[in-house]
Amino acid sequence: MNATPAGPTIASAKRPTIVDVAHHAGVSVASASKVLRDAYGVSAAMKERVRAAMKELDYRPSAAARAMRGQTYTVGLVVADIDNQFVSLLVDGITDALRSTNYDVLIGPAGNDVATQARMIDALIEHRMDGLLLFAPYASAAKLADVAAQTPTVVISRHGLAPEYDTVAGDDLGGARAVIDHLVELGHSRIAFVGHDDGPGLDPLSPQQMRERGYREAMAAHGLVDEIDIVRTAWSEKGGHDAAREILDRADRPTAIFAGADVAAIALMSACADRGISIPDELSLVGYDNTRIAALRPVSLTSVDQGARDIGAVAATRLLERIAGRAQSTQSVHPTTLVVRRSTAAPQRVAQVR
Repeated sequence: MNATPAGPTIASAKRPTIVDVAHHAGVSVASASKVLRDAYGVSAAMKERVRAAMKELDYRPSAAARAMRGQTYTVGLVVADIDNQFVSLLVDGITDALRSTNYDVLIGPAGNDVATQARMIDALIEHRMDGLLLFAPYASAAKLADVAAQTPTVVISRHGLAPEYDTVAGDDLGGARAVIDHLVELGHSRIAFVGHDDGPGLDPLSPQQMRERGYREAMAAHGLVDEIDIVRTAWSEKGGHDAAREILDRADRPTAIFAGADVAAIALMSACADRGISIPDELSLVGYDNTRIAALRPVSLTSVDQGARDIGAVAATRLLERIAGRAQSTQSVHPTTLVVRRSTAAPQRVAQVR
């Protein structure tokens, strides 16, 4: 009778994990992971212990092994809210640009909070993304520089040139000015702006602040400084309803509202319907992003198109260049177009005079 092998066969043996390696080496899982990723700051002794444990356990990582070689063929996209239709258009552009490559994109919804966004960014770095796309991140310049020092990075919808990463954005100043020019040309002067509240430490280079700046500058250029009316809420459905409660119930409400994002403008439109306020007869309304819903005939929202798909495609292309080794920073600002629909018209008093 043939002898039975003493140990488990290759087919039946449980494949060792990084947890097994850590226990065998007598270190934490985090330390073993750092050795696997060849992370900065790991001592030579730690590396020797963990690598010896890997060899003794015949630990053979798959995706992690590619990460050690510097290639996972994944890029991470950090966004605040995946419900935002602009984000879906952005993703379309990114995937279009990556379709002919081996790269996949992983989307990390991070919320509208500095701390949660920082955790998401750190998690994607920990998972060894080859590069990161950060959409309108809530982060300081120092934090973004630190992220870019670890992983090739492109920041979307943030303005300005930074030495550590590339930026790709729409012309938020020009887009906001075009809205005010359009409304003033129709005869409006009492024009409110629904902005996004960034909280403490407002970033002057964020799209939120650039659009508000464009509104202020355009109102001033038309001699309407005294009519500047800003309501800061959130560029979300709830934020739009919050703005409606503050603006629409005034005894002397504005004749036009410029919402900095379509999602807030659509909520405002719904609130107007609930109050029996006719658009555009009693109130003109403008959004921003020219999302798909804005073009639906029952909605017909005048909105600023900043070319979300093009921005996504350019951002992905810039990131691939960064991953390939380009070090010189680039800044791309894409032109915007005001798409006029049925939500804007001359205010009633002007229409009567004419």
